[in-house]
Amino acid sequence: MKVCVAGAGAFGAKHVEGIRNISGVEVVSVVGRLPDKTREFAQKYGIAQATTELDEVLARPDIDAVILCTPTQMHAAQTIACLRAGKHVQVEIPMADSLADARAIVAAQKESGRVAMAGHTRRFNPSHQWIHRKIAAGELKIQQMDVQTYFFRRTNMNALGQPRSWTDHLLWHHAAHTVDLFHYQTGEISAHARAMQGPIHPELGIAMDMSIQLKVAGGAICTLSLSFNNDGPLGTFFRYICDKGTFIARYDDLVDGRENPIDVSKGYVSTNGIELQDREFFAAIRDGREPNSSVAQVLPAYETLDRLERSLV
Repeated sequence: MKVCVAGAGAFGAKHVEGIRNISGVEVVSVVGRLPDKTREFAQKYGIAQATTELDEVLARPDIDAVILCTPTQMHAAQTIACLRAGKHVQVEIPMADSLADARAIVAAQKESGRVAMAGHTRRFNPSHQWIHRKIAAGELKIQQMDVQTYFFRRTNMNALGQPRSWTDHLLWHHAAHTVDLFHYQTGEISAHARAMQGPIHPELGIAMDMSIQLKVAGGAICTLSLSFNNDGPLGTFFRYICDKGTFIARYDDLVDGRENPIDVSKGYVSTNGIELQDREFFAAIRDGREPNSSVAQVLPAYETLDRLERSLV
């Protein structure tokens, strides 16, 4: 299976490194914004084609699938272009920054019949999967998810400390992870959703702090705090307060409420959430089935994000 990775930045590299461990899949093309940087990326990872034009890749009949790690504002149009070109596509989170665009992607997937998957990695991190399996087996029930998504990002820099060509967003990007995960873990859609935001940054034009509350009909609640102002430990930390225990997930790692490590490696070919996400994408293509985290499955999260945006005070 021949694949193009669009986006020669931090997440493009994570996907290429994960795909190296998946047999029968080869990254043959990379698309980037800057020619020199894109060629350097291709040389580093031994990728044959480096280009700044996605259309050039979509015209190649030998390329089966595209993974989009491009700026958020390009996701919807590029996803739809890939599907219309007959390519399977995985688009990094968020698949869109508006409900209208998210719905347009789902419609394009249905029309094309191709696999279209959104990069909601939390569904695949072994830490969250361990919780998911316990819930599915009836061994745990969530009472509250308490989540902190914290960064120190007062300038427009990416995860590698490089200048970004686009502006990140607490609601449509970072909250999308948690809103979808809450739905996935509870098996329900948020019946209640509200949000508050802090002051708008004078240069970036975005809120730097945000608070979100969700509740499903079954009674479970989610409390989410997000900040670009946090000068301390960075990342997202999930506290699952359950009927039978408390658990804290930090990306692929899991501990109990007293910080005792939990082994989540059993039953997985990898403990890397991005690699597991990519494995699901390629397996769905081979099997001709809908993947976990398909664009249709995650659409309710974007409907909730739209409700949250309209509730902001």
